[in-house]
Amino acid sequence: MINLGYKIINNAISIVRNIVNDYVKPGFIALDCTIGNGNDTLLLRKSVGDSGKVYGFDIQEIAIKNTSKLLYKHKLDNRVILINDSHEHIDKYISEQLDIIIYNLGYLPKGDKSIKTKPKSTLESIYKSLQLLKENGIILITSYIGHEGGLLEKQALENFLLQLDQTRFNVLKHEFINQKNNPPILYIIEKSAN
Repeated sequence: MINLGYKIINNAISIVRNIVNDYVKPGFIALDCTIGNGNDTLLLRKSVGDSGKVYGFDIQEIAIKNTSKLLYKHKLDNRVILINDSHEHIDKYISEQLDIIIYNLGYLPKGDKSIKTKPKSTLESIYKSLQLLKENGIILITSYIGHEGGLLEKQALENFLLQLDQTRFNVLKHEFINQKNNPPILYIIEKSAN
């Protein structure tokens, strides 16, 4: 990713970080559905403080290990529950309501590109996430479309999100329209308080 000197809307990752920093408060309960190398999990753990909790899922054991090491290095490995399972099974492990949920779709950065999120399990997970989300809670989904299967997953995701009842969910799409090389697309969902 090239940094061209932009400060406010640099890329999808920086937008997610800004939203987390502005929205998440101590005591929040958060879920990182695709922990990867642990950067979002760490950000969430810092943001929820010692009165909050973070759940993290990944299907790859190496992602669990990388995230555990990162959290330990920052002395923030408490109040985090890491689960080595597919995010489509979140309801087997979580029954409490969540304030924020994050997804990074695609494959593990610097990992095996053949192991990646897939439309069926992603949509199942998002459906379950919507049930677990608190009123006025948010879901941040970064869809990476530059890899094989990424565009197909993005299309399935967008078709699903288009069907959400606007009286229950507000859905926003952040998309860079003048960047090359298939930049990621960020979707933000907020659950209504009604």
